[in-house]
Amino acid sequence: MSIILSDAGLHKHLLPLTFTRPVAQLRPGVLRLSEGWYVRSGLPVGYRTEPYLSEAFRLPTEAADFEVDGGLFPTEDLVAAVMNLRAGEVLVKEGRALAFGIQGQAIPSESDWSAPPAFLKRIEFVGELIRFERPWHVFQQCGRAIALDHALLTDGRRSQPLSGLNTVIGDPQHIFLEEGAVVEGCTLNTRGGPIYIGRNAEVMEGSLIRGPFALGDHAQVKMGAKIYGPSSFGPECRVGGEVNNSVLLGFSNKGHDGFLGNSVLGEWCNLGADTNNSNLKNTYGNVKVFSYASGFDEDSGLQFCGLIMGDHAKSGINTMFNTGTVVGVAANVFGGGFQPKHIPGFSWGGVEGIVVHDVERALRTARLVMERRHVQLTALDDAVLRHVFALEQAGIKVPH
Repeated sequence: MSIILSDAGLHKHLLPLTFTRPVAQLRPGVLRLSEGWYVRSGLPVGYRTEPYLSEAFRLPTEAADFEVDGGLFPTEDLVAAVMNLRAGEVLVKEGRALAFGIQGQAIPSESDWSAPPAFLKRIEFVGELIRFERPWHVFQQCGRAIALDHALLTDGRRSQPLSGLNTVIGDPQHIFLEEGAVVEGCTLNTRGGPIYIGRNAEVMEGSLIRGPFALGDHAQVKMGAKIYGPSSFGPECRVGGEVNNSVLLGFSNKGHDGFLGNSVLGEWCNLGADTNNSNLKNTYGNVKVFSYASGFDEDSGLQFCGLIMGDHAKSGINTMFNTGTVVGVAANVFGGGFQPKHIPGFSWGGVEGIVVHDVERALRTARLVMERRHVQLTALDDAVLRHVFALEQAGIKVPH
């Protein structure tokens, strides 16, 4: 038995975050969505994703009994409902398929997710549904994801002791430190939600943190940082300055002063010193965000929406990003003034002019950056990044 986590027609709507990963590899809380499915179901998981990603993110090696929308957070009720599916049944909510009980060799088509075939037996799901369909949903749903992951990972376990040099506002039982975590001389507020500190992670002295908050393994919050929850920083991240309701998927740096709000950064990103983003328009109107799926700006429906940045993208010192700015994979952004609201992947420059960044130089930089965290850029990583470069330079949407 195993579970296939399908992009389910969502891949193109979650770009640039999904240029380099399947939808289920997003990390809105402590765990990746796929990790949550594995832990909660006890079954191996694999991916049905874009062809160019399928070698790096494969289907399960064991026969699959269920195919699930990879953009769904695995709540206990949803996991139980999926596990109860039989072959030829489809779990639905408001007319959209959530999961299929696999029957023979049948593979759900992209259209089957939005309009499930009539010959399948429909099972209506009545529980809580947390869905990630657009990039901004990652920070929107971050707080709920942290709370559920925190409950899952800490159930029946005892936190490492919290130093008495810290100030706790709220219930200290909502703070969990994994082995090797260091938190000294900080103020931790759990009234808004739990605080989770991963293995060998460090929160330096003077930091102010309000939950819900998650810090991944070996990650670091720098001295005097001000973190407003819900926020989640994945493994090996380095974060300083002021951050509000933002998610760093992992291995990314916002190590200096500057504001980051209502934003999502992929992996291996770096924000230069005093990089700031706007998350609220002066008109207080809804923020529009560039959509790779349509090629146009899309109304997010949000009053607060900041920066969406793909993997390996970087900003120079004093860079300013406007509300709803989208930066593609491996873009290198710098220059005075507010940057364009959409900066394609593998760009070099900014408001003062943009040229195409040489792919070989970009890959060389990626390799050096990853080696600093003792991670190798694999041949599969290289192939994926080259494919993304080709897609961006062709100016076309991901095929579907």
